Amino acid sequence: MGTIFVARSKTISDWGYDVGLSKHLFKVGYTEAPVKDVVAAGWAGVSDWSLVKKQDDVDGLSDDDVLARVQGRVKMVDPKLYPKIREAVGIFKVTPAQVENHILVKNAMAGETELKLVKPKAGDFADYLIATAQGAQE
Repeated sequence: MGTIFVARSKTISDWGYDVGLSKHLFKVGYTEAPVKDVVAAGWAGVSDWSLVKKQDDVDGLSDDDVLARVQGRVKMVDPKLYPKIREAVGIFKVTPAQVENHILVKNAMAGETELKLVKPKAGDFADYLIATAQGAQE
């Protein structure tokens, strides 16, 4: 069994903001190795990646499956267009609107009567990406 993880890098977020992509850039992946070791290795030539969230005990998936599921809903940053990320696959640009909609639908499905918008935080972005990777429907 493996783990789906979401990581974030301050350097890559700042770079994304500077080039007009977005500051909401996250790396999504699947691994059977210890997550802390995988995140510590880094991607895109930077080593300041930090684990935002992980979902343990996921079975029947591969890294390609996870990336394909997330790509169905979220725009992946094309590593061929941006040399800065150095062929790093699995970095996604997530909009706050996508996460806000996910939170609203999740709360409505849970039966909450008072629905209000909240400003999403990094953990909310990670929850959305993990739910998308697992194939959860909104």
